[in-house]
Amino acid sequence: MALSDLSPAERHRQITAVFTDRVRGTEQWDVPAPVDGWAARDVVRHLVEWLPGFLAAGGGVDLPKGPSADEDPVRAWEVQATAVQALLDDPQTATKTLANPHIGDVPLDQAIDRFYTSDVFMHTWDLARATGQDERLDPEECAVLLAGMKPAEQMIRASGQYGAAVPVPADADAQTQLLGFIGRDPHWKA
Repeated sequence: MALSDLSPAERHRQITAVFTDRVRGTEQWDVPAPVDGWAARDVVRHLVEWLPGFLAAGGGVDLPKGPSADEDPVRAWEVQATAVQALLDDPQTATKTLANPHIGDVPLDQAIDRFYTSDVFMHTWDLARATGQDERLDPEECAVLLAGMKPAEQMIRASGQYGAAVPVPADADAQTQLLGFIGRDPHWKA
């Protein structure tokens, strides 16, 4: 079954399992990452820092706090991944709403899936590339994300969350096209 066909809980479980493997496989946290000015540690920092505020402000959800990415990036990630999975596994989550001035009211589980789980998926490449690990992403999920993001390109670029697109060949595979679209140089090396 394709990742895009899974429930938000199962999709999160599968995507975060891959990211968790890359986190646990990281030996050097201060090596440069493909995001300008970031090190490997900053990939984890980004993921564990933005989501709690997003959920608290829009959904009244307070995630348990782990250590900071500076103290222990592995544990920081594990605490958050476990907490988000528990939230998504809770049947009540699907009945709750996240309210946000930019996206309106969205079912909480779908908001987590659309914004956070997709972010984890894309940042898996960043951490893997920075640390010399397996950087292959699910090609079908890459194509699905790219198809969903292209119509919103102007809004995505205006958000400041993505860099300028990096040109890639028109016949490039889905992962290369997605990376270029989100502003990553697919050939980046530290």
